[in-house]
Amino acid sequence: MSLSWCVCLSSHVSLSLPHYSCLSLGVSVSPLMSLPLSLYTHVSLSLPLFSCFSLGVSVSPLMSLSLSLSSHVYLSVCLSLLSCLSLGVSVSPLMSLSLSPTADIISTVEFNHTGELLATGDKGGRVVIFQREPEGKTEPFSQGEYNVYSTFQSHEPEFDYLKSLEIEEKINKIRWLPQQNAAHFLLSTNDKTIKLWKVSERDKRPEGYNLKDEEGRIKDISTVTSLQVPVLMPMDLMVEVSPRRVFANAHTYHVNSISVNSDCETYLSADDLRINLWHLGITDRSFNIVDIKPANMEDLTEVITAAEFHPFHCNLFVYSSSKGTLRLCDMREQALCDKHSKLFEEPEDPSARSFFSEIISSVSDVKFSHSGRYLLTRDYLTAKVWDLNMENKPLETYQVHDYLRSKLCSLYENDCIFDKFECAWNGSDSVIMTGAYNNFFRMFDRNTKRDVTLEASRESSKPRAVLKPRRVCAAGSKRRKDDISVDSLDFSKKILHTAWHPAENIIAIAATNNLYIFQDKLNSEMH
Repeated sequence: MSLSWCVCLSSHVSLSLPHYSCLSLGVSVSPLMSLPLSLYTHVSLSLPLFSCFSLGVSVSPLMSLSLSLSSHVYLSVCLSLLSCLSLGVSVSPLMSLSLSPTADIISTVEFNHTGELLATGDKGGRVVIFQREPEGKTEPFSQGEYNVYSTFQSHEPEFDYLKSLEIEEKINKIRWLPQQNAAHFLLSTNDKTIKLWKVSERDKRPEGYNLKDEEGRIKDISTVTSLQVPVLMPMDLMVEVSPRRVFANAHTYHVNSISVNSDCETYLSADDLRINLWHLGITDRSFNIVDIKPANMEDLTEVITAAEFHPFHCNLFVYSSSKGTLRLCDMREQALCDKHSKLFEEPEDPSARSFFSEIISSVSDVKFSHSGRYLLTRDYLTAKVWDLNMENKPLETYQVHDYLRSKLCSLYENDCIFDKFECAWNGSDSVIMTGAYNNFFRMFDRNTKRDVTLEASRESSKPRAVLKPRRVCAAGSKRRKDDISVDSLDFSKKILHTAWHPAENIIAIAATNNLYIFQDKLNSEMH
C-alpha cells in the first residue's frame, strides 16, 4: 500500500522518589528474599513508608521484588533507598531510571460513522478528537488532513474504599453514536464508569438582551424604556464538550467492551464475566443479558474478552472468550442470553497442543463486517474470518506473526504473550488489518490473498512518504537484504490499537504515545 502523513502526540513523565519508603503488596514476606510476582489484572501501586498497599502483600526493606505486569498498570511510585523495584525499570540506591510516559500511551482509537472525526483515548483519561480538514484546503487534490478538533478529560482516577482498590483513569474504549443532528455524541469508558459526551460547535452569540447589559448583569427594570429583539452575532468557532450521562456502578469487573446498538437507543457493556444492556437515556439501571460467573469461582474456566452488536440487526450480538470461542446471541429468545444461538469454535489439533495453546487461542477482539455477514477475530498469532452460517471452522485464517511460535517461552516470561491486539475491516470488507510488534502492522487482501507488513515509525513516516513493505526473517531461514531478524524485534514497540475509515483507505495506527494516520495515494491500488 502506498500511504502518507502522520500525526504524533506529545508525551511527559513524572516520578516521585521519597527516601525511606518500601514496597507493600498484602501477603507477609520476610526480609532479604526475592519475590517474583505475576499479576494478570489491572493493578495500582502506591508505596508508602514501611507499609503496604491493599492487594494483600506486605514487603520489608532489603528485599528484591520482581513484579511482572501483563495488563495495564497505573503507578504512583515511592521507592526506598533500601529496596529495589524491578518493573522493566532499573532501580538501585544509585538509581538509573528509564520509564515510558504511561499517561500519554494511546489505549483506543475510533473513527465516527462518516470518518470525518477520529477520537483517541489514553491512559491519562484524556480524549483527543481529530477533524478532517475540507478537501483542497491545504493542497489541490488533497484528501484532507486530520487536525486536533478538541481535547477533554474524560475520566479521573478514583478509589473504591470498599475494596481498597484504585480505579485508574485509562480509557478502555470509545464508541461514536450515529449522528442525529448538528452535534456529535460518543461513549467513553474506563474500568468501571461509562460516560456519554456531547460534542458541539458554537460560532454565534446572542446580543441585544432587554434585561441584561453587555456583560451579562441584570438591568434595573425601571431603566428599560424600549424593547428590542435579540440578534445572533458571529464569533470565533468554539467546540464545546459536555457530559450528558454517567453510567456507573453496574460492573464488578473491568469493562473491556462497549458497543452501540443499531436502534440508536441502547448499547451494551461487557466485563470479564457479565454483559449489561443499557438505555442511553437511563443511567440508574441496566439489564444483565449475559452472566457466566459460576456459583463457585474455583470452577471458572473462561472469561469474556470482547462483545459487539450486529451492525443492523438490533437483537443480535456476539461475544468472545478466553477459550477462543465466539457466541452469537439473540435477545428475542430470552432475557438472559446465557444460552447462545450459535457457537463458533475451531477444533483443536491434538498434535499441536502445548503449554501455551490456551493462552494464544484467547480471542482479544471481535468485529462484525460492515455487511453483517462475517466476523473478524484476532488471537495472539492469527486473524480469522468467520461466516455466520458456518460454525465449525473459520472461513479464512491469516498468520499475523507465525515466526513468533518458536519464541512463545520468552514471550510468556516477559508477559508479551498476554498482549491484546485489535483488528479492523476496511469499508468494503475486502481487506483486514491488525497490529504486531516492532511497530509493524499487517494487512490481508481477502480477494487476492496477498498480504503486506508495514511499519509505523517517525523515521519512515515523513509527510507524503510512501511506506515500504517490511519482511521478518524467521530464525534459521535465509535472510535477504532489508529483512529483519525475528531476534532483533523490539517487543516494547507494539501496535495494539488500529482503526479504518468507514468508506476510504485511511487508517489510524496507535503506536504507544504516537498516532499515525496513513492514506492511500490518489488512484493507487491496495498493494
